Amino acid sequence: MEDNFDYISENLKIIRERVGEVLDRCGEPERKVRIMAVTKTVPPEKVNFAVSQGIDLIGENKVQEYTSKREFYDKSAEVHFIGHLQTNKVKYIVDSVSMIQSVDRFVLAEGINRKSSFRNKTMDILCEVNIGGEDSKSGVLPENLKSLIEEISGLENLRIRGLMTIPPRSDSDIFLGKMQELFLKTKQDFPKLQNFDTLSMGMTGDYVQAVKYGSTLVRIGTGLFGERAYR
Repeated sequence: MEDNFDYISENLKIIRERVGEVLDRCGEPERKVRIMAVTKTVPPEKVNFAVSQGIDLIGENKVQEYTSKREFYDKSAEVHFIGHLQTNKVKYIVDSVSMIQSVDRFVLAEGINRKSSFRNKTMDILCEVNIGGEDSKSGVLPENLKSLIEEISGLENLRIRGLMTIPPRSDSDIFLGKMQELFLKTKQDFPKLQNFDTLSMGMTGDYVQAVKYGSTLVRIGTGLFGERAYR
């Protein structure tokens, strides 16, 4: 079976090389950038092969799909939830994911905190930012981020680890730069958030640019598993 998935190994090799080249050009060869395998519509056997090749982080978009596949996943990989999340579905994932990257409103944070509290768990979260102000995308607007973090900071069973974004496809360099500035400013504004260390941005089409602008976690689906997985 593994022979059929050789293209995943090749794709992963290319991604690692490109990330390394950008870090070298930026003069930051020691900076760690995690590569997340985004597994939307990807069968577990392909995901597990990617894990066998060194992928240690899986990104899930949809609660129903994730709950149907998670028992088949290699348990050595960490799982983050990265899709839009409804408050009433938090209970289905809170036990098995280590981070929720798509927190964009206080009512959702409150729901995650409540379910985590029931399980004596502290959930790592990222605040999702709609850096381009696009109506079609989720995320808190940049100008409202500070007040959202102030609200969330009072929730005992959440740990704010950083920010996540999906920038507009056009002028992505501009918005990636703005996101880097916002991340650094937020770190300054909230010095008590000692674990605020994650900037999740960059997907198949723009992960190289995202690393250039300080991303610490890139989310790759098509670039790793191929186009057919998304049809």
